[in-house]
Amino acid sequence: MKYVTEYRGADLVRGILTQIRETITQPWVIMEICGGQTHAIVRHGLDQLLPEEIELVHGPGCPVCVTSLELIDKALAIASMPNVILTSYGDMLRVPGSGRDLFSVRASGGDVRVVYSPLDAVRIAQENPDREVVFFAIGFETTAPPNAMAVVQAKALGLENFSMLVSHVRVPPAMHAILGSPRNRVQGFLAAGHVCAVMGYWEYGPIAEQYGVPIVVTGFEPVDIARGILHVVRLLENDQAVAENAYKRAVTLEGNRPAQELIQRVFESCDRKWRGIGMIPQSGWRLRPEFSAFDAETRFDVQAIQPRESPLCIAGEILQGLKKPFDCTAFGNQCTPESPLGATMVSSEGACAAYYRYGRIEIEAEAR
Repeated sequence: MKYVTEYRGADLVRGILTQIRETITQPWVIMEICGGQTHAIVRHGLDQLLPEEIELVHGPGCPVCVTSLELIDKALAIASMPNVILTSYGDMLRVPGSGRDLFSVRASGGDVRVVYSPLDAVRIAQENPDREVVFFAIGFETTAPPNAMAVVQAKALGLENFSMLVSHVRVPPAMHAILGSPRNRVQGFLAAGHVCAVMGYWEYGPIAEQYGVPIVVTGFEPVDIARGILHVVRLLENDQAVAENAYKRAVTLEGNRPAQELIQRVFESCDRKWRGIGMIPQSGWRLRPEFSAFDAETRFDVQAIQPRESPLCIAGEILQGLKKPFDCTAFGNQCTPESPLGATMVSSEGACAAYYRYGRIEIEAEAR
């Protein structure tokens, strides 16, 4: 498969790992931002092939994992209302709220539908003019353009029965929050290539300079990730705090300008709660006032919801690089993909799900 097979070559990865071993002289802690990168690292065992001086920690770049419990409870409440069709990407249906998930709402008679695009939700609204259709709009900068387009399309069609429950989050404010914490351990970042394909990486240079950490944009295949780590190690060893692009086949400095303009047309910055982490200033997007008619939080009476997080779940510390999934006492016993306590065990990009799926609990137990 073009752009995939050639980036999974074992000889290429071995060659890059040799260069890393020849370059590194001291321990470094590197965070991969995206959950997709976390799964690729664990799936291919890259972290086990790296020199012991490198510790990879897993970042908050999993949109399902960081969607606040409060918003999930609001989605559950809206989905339970009569005459409502709640639409969502499939991985949100099993994410636990305070007491249940969207699957259980559907089993109880709620009309919860999986869609593959926000425009599918617009179509469902057109086909059901006598019912309220809500799209659960989660995600980082990658999903913001199609969600913005769905709102523009709904407005152009004059749809009055379509709305969005918006939970958009942004990467740069999260990096500020991690690096500004007194508990921070991260010394270098692997930035997410798909986010940067939309937004470019022009925002990362000032962050690298402010905190003295290198940031390297990379992709999701083993060769991409190994190459990104090599770039970070070289910058760390040479005391260079800059942003570099190791994913040039997909990312440019300026990114996709039309997509950015569409985002700015529909959304505005806002403070946003991240599940397990808390409020991060200016880390989210919400609908601009001219599109407020499509805001599900104002259309439905869900403002008084008080969420209850499991006291056992340490997902917030995992998403900040402070702990690993096997540090959680509930991992693999009280918390499994079949009965998750937190979103990181549910999502296809969650760090706990990656460790569970690829048997890391047994590997770590043997190593201890």
